[in-house]
Formats: sequence, C-alpha cells, structure tokens
Amino acid sequence: MSGQRLRAVLVEAFAAQPFQGNGAAVVLLEQPMPDPWLQALATSFQQSETAFLLPQAAGGWALRWFTPSCEVPLCGHATLAATLALGHWDLLPPGMSVSLASRSGALAVSLLADQAGTASLVLPGGGLLPAPCPAYLPDLIGVQPLQFWGSALGYRVALLDPAVDLPALAFDPGALQEQERPGLVLMQACNGTNADRPQVLGQSADYQLRFFAPGLGIAEDPVTGSAHALVAPWWLETLGRSSVVGWQASARRGGMHCESPAAGLVRLTGSGHLLWDGLVDAGGMPLARGDWSVCKGY
Repeated sequence: MSGQRLRAVLVEAFAAQPFQGNGAAVVLLEQPMPDPWLQALATSFQQSETAFLLPQAAGGWALRWFTPSCEVPLCGHATLAATLALGHWDLLPPGMSVSLASRSGALAVSLLADQAGTASLVLPGGGLLPAPCPAYLPDLIGVQPLQFWGSALGYRVALLDPAVDLPALAFDPGALQEQERPGLVLMQACNGTNADRPQVLGQSADYQLRFFAPGLGIAEDPVTGSAHALVAPWWLETLGRSSVVGWQASARRGGMHCESPAAGLVRLTGSGHLLWDGLVDAGGMPLARGDWSVCKGY
C-alpha cells in the first residue's frame, strides 16, 4: 500500500467568504486506519479539527474528529466541513439527508438544495446545569458573569452583560483552571438594531459567543458548532423563538442558524468555503486496521 493517496480538502466552516470561519481538514479513508495514524495526520494538518470519513458496508459513513493533540467526541464545524466535502466529491446530492455514525451517535446531515455551499447538521443539544462561578474567573476575564453553568458535554458557560465588548475581551486562556480548560463559553445577547448586528445567511445575529479550550490544545476556537448546539436551546427559550442566529466573535468570525427539531437536539445551518482540494500522500500506510467500533452505528 506504499504511496497510496487519499482525497482530502480543507473547508472553512461557518464562513461566508474566504479566510473566515473555522478551518477543518476532511480526509476520505478507504479502510479503518489505526488511531496513531489518524492522530499523526491531524497533528500534521494543525487545524482545530481534522475529520475522517470512512465508508460503511451498509452505506453511509462513519466520522471521527481529531484536534492536533487528541480525539474529541463531538465537533460541529468539522461535521459541517465533512458534509460539504461529501457534496464536493459528488457523494451526497443536494437535498438528501444522510446519517453519519460517530462517537456521539448518529448525526443527520444534509446539503441545502437551494443554497450552494450550505449544509445542515443535527447535534445533541446537551443542557446547561446551573453552577457557581469559579472565584478566580471574574479577575481573569475582567468581567463578572451574570449567570454561570456547567454541562454534561464538559463545557462551562458564562453569560455576560450585553454592554461588555466581547470581541475585544483579552485574557490568557492558558490560565484557565481545571474545570474550565476543556471548554469555556463566554456569551451575550447582541445589542443594537438589526442593521448593526452580524449577518448570517441574510439574518441578524441574536447572540454571540467566544470559546476557549486550552485543555484540547485550542487556546481559542474560531467558530464552534458544539458550543452553539449547547447554548442555543437556552436562547430559544429565553427569547421565545423557534429559531435563533448565533455568531462567534473570534478573529476569524462566523455564525449559524439554530433551531430545535426535537427535544435534546439542535439543527445548525451554515455555509462554508472550500479553501483547497487535493490528495494526501500517506506514504507507507500501516498494515494494522483500526477499530472504529467507537462510532455508534458503525
């Protein structure tokens, strides 16, 4: 198998134009590669996440996500990137839905038939669990949260006053302590008129957030689908809406539409930009086949 080449793309997910959103490499495998090989390739790509798609015998694909340092159980932007990659490779027609087997269960994804470069994915919504704000956090971030939550996903969430300049907030994510290191969401309602707010697929953002995860090797993530899936149900309930628009106020910025098709689930819809398309020269491919039984439904 020496010298085998695999199809790969780099997609800027939840981006309206080039050089925005969150980059994810997507690799189409031909056999279940072992974890050390997957991790080594993700480390070489140095994207927030690299998504690996593996065809299933019964049809569809299994999907796994790796940061440069570890595997993660759920990643929204790399799932959007994987969906757009399948469309780019003519493996998923617009308007058709498919289920991707993953560590977080079966994830329904689809390409929008009427908007090129746009896809939807359904993620587990988790739930916010009220928790005391850590005593050190207000001093670290320079602001006192209005509310604070934990979650089964492991992320911690702080609600900030809308008057806080969230995009300009500066602190050292490496100083986050143990419970916040796997993921800290800072969020707030968007202020101003609709014309002043960031636009996502022609609609104004209702809320915005930033996401920090030094425990996953990511100081700040540009646009985080799993974080929006976690907090969107709270915004839907708080605003009394059937859908909301979320924005991520990072340096690369981007956003998505969020709705809840069923209890415990969140549908995210966003666009992406294909930055490059090519082949990965894997060199001498390992002879051992990986165990992908971690993907539920595989």
